[in-house]
Amino acid sequence: MQKSASSSYLGPGGLDIAQDFFTPIQKAAPPSPTKRHTKISVIGVGNVGMAITQTILTQDLADELALVDMNADKLRGEMLDLQHATAFLPRTKILASMDYSVTVGSDLCIVTAGARQIEGESRLNLIQRNLTLFSNIIPEIARYSPDSILLIVSNPVDVLTYAAWKLSGLPSNRVIGSGTNLDSSRFRFLLADHLDINAQDVQAYIVGEHGDSSVALWSSISVGGVPILSYLERQQIPYEEENLENIRKEVVQSAYEVISLKGYTSWAIGYSVASLARTILRDQRKIHPVSVLAKGFYGIHSGDVFLSLPTQLGRSGVLGVTNVQLTDMEAQRLRDSAETLLEVQSQLGI
Repeated sequence: MQKSASSSYLGPGGLDIAQDFFTPIQKAAPPSPTKRHTKISVIGVGNVGMAITQTILTQDLADELALVDMNADKLRGEMLDLQHATAFLPRTKILASMDYSVTVGSDLCIVTAGARQIEGESRLNLIQRNLTLFSNIIPEIARYSPDSILLIVSNPVDVLTYAAWKLSGLPSNRVIGSGTNLDSSRFRFLLADHLDINAQDVQAYIVGEHGDSSVALWSSISVGGVPILSYLERQQIPYEEENLENIRKEVVQSAYEVISLKGYTSWAIGYSVASLARTILRDQRKIHPVSVLAKGFYGIHSGDVFLSLPTQLGRSGVLGVTNVQLTDMEAQRLRDSAETLLEVQSQLGI
């Protein structure tokens, strides 16, 4: 692969003219130590990786962005295409290489590499195809950025986040899966659509597996601060559990529908992951339903398993898990979701 383009301009003769173009300030003080240089690395430049990259660039979340992929031509093409757009973007240094050394010193490493989900294929069926890939990727990331936060997006995200934790040797608070952050956004959209309101006024979580055994926390849903199920009961408005479950199933199926229509999902996950990057790197301490080490929470004690819980995120990664009041049925469904994932993990040999 050809060498990445540098940030300086080379004249026709190949000479670096940056020093001649500007007259330096005499006796200039060094940069303030309080100024932080933020670096994000994205592993995998497929549709998902590039949607995430594009969103991160437009939202000005990094000073430096490194891309890694094993397809040399596509990698260089994507890098050049983005570099050619830098006049229209916030200033970010964009690098690309097949060598993981380009990721050195990253604050956040986002892993999107993996086999694409085939129409009709369960996320859990992807595990064996992606685990071998992860055994090559994750140790290299940890080697070059041992202080980084690792954000896994590849599917099946919960099991691969567990694998990344084991393969990296990083503390569990610095290994996070994108989990049901996007599922919860879809959930809020569907509820807002039913109620004809703005989705930002809906507080609702999907937790558990990012997949078929996910759990909708109906008991904690609120609209404009009003608990929705309690309101329906007070107003004696009838509703059926089956109708609620159908909305949850619609959330799960919505990803499959997008895949069926356009072949893959990209833009929604791009915005979802960028929101996680912003919360983490800017220490916003917002709550996101993301995949974290769940052992010890909500009655999950049977083993080390990663699944999505309402989690406070910040500059050190996972800061804490929110104590949402679950109904007995919701808690049992969450534990069942954990058992589903543990059964798959038991076959991995990690």
